[in-house]
Amino acid sequence: MALTGRAALLAALGSLPVGIWEPGWTGILAVNAPLAVACACDYALAAPVRRLGLTRSGDTSVRLGDSADVTLTVTNPSGRPLRARIRDAWPPSSWQPGTGPDASRHRLRVPPGERRRLTTRLRPTRRGDRVADRVTIRSYGPLGLFARQGTHRAPWTVRVLPPFTSRKHLPSKLARLRELDGRTSVLTRGEGTEFDSLREYVPGDDTRSIDWRATARQTAVAVRTWRPERDRHILLVLDTGRTSAGRVGDVPRLDAAMDAALLLAALASRAGDRVALLAHDRRTRALVQGRTAGDVLPSLVNAMATLEPELVETDARGLAAAALRTTPRRSLIVLLTTLDPAPIEEGLLPVLPRLTQRHTVLLASVADPHIAEMATERGTTDAVYEAAAAAQSHAERGRTAEQLRRHGVTVVDATPDTLAPALADAYLALKAAGRL
Repeated sequence: MALTGRAALLAALGSLPVGIWEPGWTGILAVNAPLAVACACDYALAAPVRRLGLTRSGDTSVRLGDSADVTLTVTNPSGRPLRARIRDAWPPSSWQPGTGPDASRHRLRVPPGERRRLTTRLRPTRRGDRVADRVTIRSYGPLGLFARQGTHRAPWTVRVLPPFTSRKHLPSKLARLRELDGRTSVLTRGEGTEFDSLREYVPGDDTRSIDWRATARQTAVAVRTWRPERDRHILLVLDTGRTSAGRVGDVPRLDAAMDAALLLAALASRAGDRVALLAHDRRTRALVQGRTAGDVLPSLVNAMATLEPELVETDARGLAAAALRTTPRRSLIVLLTTLDPAPIEEGLLPVLPRLTQRHTVLLASVADPHIAEMATERGTTDAVYEAAAAAQSHAERGRTAEQLRRHGVTVVDATPDTLAPALADAYLALKAAGRL
């Protein structure tokens, strides 16, 4: 039950003449007794809240930054009309800051025995699952003096997926891939491992590609043409340990790594490669493998949606063991982790030979552009100290990257905006060099 502002206003207005002409209990009763009777009648005529039926429909997933519409259907089985204000509660991260109170509140009128629909528009600000909370309904009488109030549960979950902002780079990378595969021009000469066809020899062809048997059967020298091998295996390894929780600008390191992984997965699946995902810190947080080319990207996006950084140190030995179990045959392992010296030198370097012995390893890390800016700052004493610290940090990352390269690891160190295209370029460079 709830007393409305209209009833309080009428009581306040009635107290003014009572205080002037008839102060005392008689005057108070003369005003409040009719008001109490009116409130009781209003309460009796309000539609009951507990008997209402609530069901949901609408979007079950949405990309971060987009809007999702969830429809709530309210059924009024009583013989009284429902005049209600409804609050459809969701977690705070389901709305843009400051918009929740307006977006979650609705006014509704439902005639007896009928149903009406109302739509709540969500615009989440974080990845993961957003679960609907209670629906609070306040049912008013015809006079608007008194109201019935109650809550209902109407379960619904909206999964907020990674935004995949690097998708804009996909057309240019696919064009480069088609050039490598020979789809837009002649097939590559003497490269790749899959035989395609024979053609006449031209100066500059690799003599190792000459097919002597075919040459003996015709008057011209014949050479074999090749195309890059398909069905290679690529394992994307997301480090979800404490270093992934850091933010570079407005973007968490983990989110930037996810975006780069999605672009690489989209590109590799178009190239005919098999893509798998492993998210690990001290234990495996997500594992996606065995998906077809058409299903791999939705599966990766869905698995990444609920991943959050864990404030623990990553177990490099456990990560390497999990990667080796996931990829028993030769593969490209893409480690999306940090280039900070301590985690690399103490954790990754000791176990790196186990990975590079069988697989090609590519490490991608998110760099902070602010550090490079700080390294050039001058002026105040504080600025000089900050510049020295930034320069030292930048130099340490460079030395760590050089250590990894000496172990045969390809290193990509780029800002959040450029990491995804840089990683895709590194993948294409490995394909062009025949290292995949």
